[in-house]
Amino acid sequence: MTDEQVKHQEEQLEQQQQQQPEQEVDDRLLRLAADFENYKKRAARERQEYVTLANERLIAELIPILDDLERALAAAEQHQEAQLEEGVSLVHRSLAALLERHGVSAIDTDGKFDPHVHEALLSQPSEAEEGAVIDVVQKGYKLGDRVVRPARVVVAAPPREEPSGDA
Repeated sequence: MTDEQVKHQEEQLEQQQQQQPEQEVDDRLLRLAADFENYKKRAARERQEYVTLANERLIAELIPILDDLERALAAAEQHQEAQLEEGVSLVHRSLAALLERHGVSAIDTDGKFDPHVHEALLSQPSEAEEGAVIDVVQKGYKLGDRVVRPARVVVAAPPREEPSGDA
């Protein structure tokens, strides 16, 4: 072998050695990207399982209330008004208690209008203080601190001034 051939082989060997770490880095990056994708898929699957589990628990607690409602409807078919009223009250209490156990509470509608928890449907002239809630059209509810449905209310406007007869 000539010196030139030896030199050429050494250069090729050096190039191979330089390319090897680059390939290893590329392989590691590809593996890391694949691992991250697998993690994202697994996390999404686990989140979906948690939602399903939570819904399953809520549904299991709602089924007895559905049974109570069916009994109330059966009483209504037999024209037993007292039993119907009692059955509907039972369903209402059961559902309200279930929602309360799960952190749902009614929005307070006493006092001043709060745009964060109330939805003003209309304002009506009233003797009450301007901006006070004077009527509740539909109750609102919160889940913890989050508003699920705002309370729909009627808000007090200043009383109308009677036109004077000084024309």
